[in-house]
Amino acid sequence: MNAPTNENCSGAFRVVSPMLQLPVMRGVIDRRMLVNFRCDPKALACVVPEPFRPKLVGGFGVAGICLIRLKGLGPRWLPSAFGLGSENAAHRIAVEWDDAGQRREGVFIPRRDTASRLNELAGGRLFPGVHHHARFQVWESASRFKIEMHSDDGETRVRVAARLAEGWPGGSVFTSLDDASRFFQAGALGWSAGHEDARFDGLELHTFEWKMEPLVVERVESSFFDHRDAFPPGSVEFDSAFLMRGIEHEWHARGRMLCNHKLRDV
Repeated sequence: MNAPTNENCSGAFRVVSPMLQLPVMRGVIDRRMLVNFRCDPKALACVVPEPFRPKLVGGFGVAGICLIRLKGLGPRWLPSAFGLGSENAAHRIAVEWDDAGQRREGVFIPRRDTASRLNELAGGRLFPGVHHHARFQVWESASRFKIEMHSDDGETRVRVAARLAEGWPGGSVFTSLDDASRFFQAGALGWSAGHEDARFDGLELHTFEWKMEPLVVERVESSFFDHRDAFPPGSVEFDSAFLMRGIEHEWHARGRMLCNHKLRDV
């Protein structure tokens, strides 16, 4: 995967509402696996475009992969029986930014992949963020999970094998499950790379409950974090992983962020 750079956007930005915007979507998170890496902040700062900056925990930046299967997803007024399901993956980086003098936090999403052709076609147009089509292979039981993803364009590859932990595994920048849960719940607003440089599409996750379970990861591979131009040896290390299941939720579009030269399009 090609690593993004921060050359195309200054700190000046404006959030606008596009003419065509996703309605509020409701569904169920059938399975959401958050696989996290602790990163050298200097390396991560080169990957994150302005106006964002890495959010730090214990002196480290936090980035990772969200492997999410949705079901019954559709506009809020549509009965869930008519909703759609899909396997999806997002590479995400915990970030902060300043907005009208206030510190905001969320995630920057440089890459989205999906098994859904609809998501691919609508991504960056109706659905916030460009979506790349990918092939997913999933094996799972009540306590063990194996997921492989390969994008059609050959840019992204992910392999994860994990099992439910019997207790807090430790060895993380997070001191406890509650600590990790608060961190990820605060990062509900995501800004995804759009079809053009210096343009980011906003999408916020609203859950009707929030419950995470810790995982023990037996194997993890990601072409994104293996990219040595972005992450030199020693700058990135696996940190932790968590599982969410059976979560009723909504997705709310949060407009389009235009930066630097894109402001003239407003």
